[in-house]
Amino acid sequence: MDSSSLSHSKEKVVFVLGVTGSGKSKLAIALAQYFNGEVINSDKMQVYDGIPVITNKVTEEEREGVPHHLIGGVHPDGNFTAADFRREATRLVESILARGRLPIIAGGSNSYVKKLVEGDGCAFRSRYDCCFVWADVDLTVLRDFVDARVDKMVEQGLVEEARSMFRPDGDYSTGIRLSIGVREMHLYFQSEEGADEETKARLLEASIDKVKANTFDLTCSQLQKIQGFRMMGWDLHRVDSTEFFRQRGQGAEEDLWKEVVWAPSAKIVRSFLATENKNETDVVAEVAPVKVEDETVCAEKTVEKESQVDAKDAESEERRV
Repeated sequence: MDSSSLSHSKEKVVFVLGVTGSGKSKLAIALAQYFNGEVINSDKMQVYDGIPVITNKVTEEEREGVPHHLIGGVHPDGNFTAADFRREATRLVESILARGRLPIIAGGSNSYVKKLVEGDGCAFRSRYDCCFVWADVDLTVLRDFVDARVDKMVEQGLVEEARSMFRPDGDYSTGIRLSIGVREMHLYFQSEEGADEETKARLLEASIDKVKANTFDLTCSQLQKIQGFRMMGWDLHRVDSTEFFRQRGQGAEEDLWKEVVWAPSAKIVRSFLATENKNETDVVAEVAPVKVEDETVCAEKTVEKESQVDAKDAESEERRV
């Protein structure tokens, strides 16, 4: 290959996509460790300071020494927009590449990812060669995991964190207060003073159920957006993680994760880094429809929600997408 070809080679960036609870953070960290990378967070609630349990921020221990960016740093009452993310993420990509490392962008806020990749006349895609790894899980399987994760969050301090965000006027329309797990607790906090123990327990249970319902609504919305990326022509590499989630808790969990999730993901990234850049005109993405099972479970959830949750609560599915 001559030097003129090399001079036009694009630098490479990896994206890890997936719905809430699909294991994006674990996969991004593992890829960063193996391919000498750094992680840029693309979750719009995790960029704010505070409430780490509710926003599912990766802990220092979970990061396993991998540098992370855009985890906290924005005031809880701030307004970090998609345009802000595009600016900061672009700056960070340049900085990481300048250090000879691989930028890995991971998170569930697909509006942020779309703004970065497609915004400003697709400037980012024109400049960088992008690999999109999609950690997918059948929603029929993921639903139980999401519910269990909310229960674990309650054990880890979700209620106390939500209490620190409580607004008597019920205004949870800005900053980190948009996080699912904050507004859902409003009625409980508003009513608990003076209520008997039975009433408080009932209100708390109802609030936690709302967190679970709205979190699952979010997964449906996120899945639709990811499918939309495929329709837009993004070359998504789907890694089906369903079997790992189906067998969780049955022993040899780490070995199963390596087989089902890590091995195919590493193969995708290894091939991406080893090959020359693709011409955008040569990329023909395989457009796969939403799986029938996912369509059904999302439709069932919508019907259930319409009958049980008022219109104000229904807005929550837009909060972190």
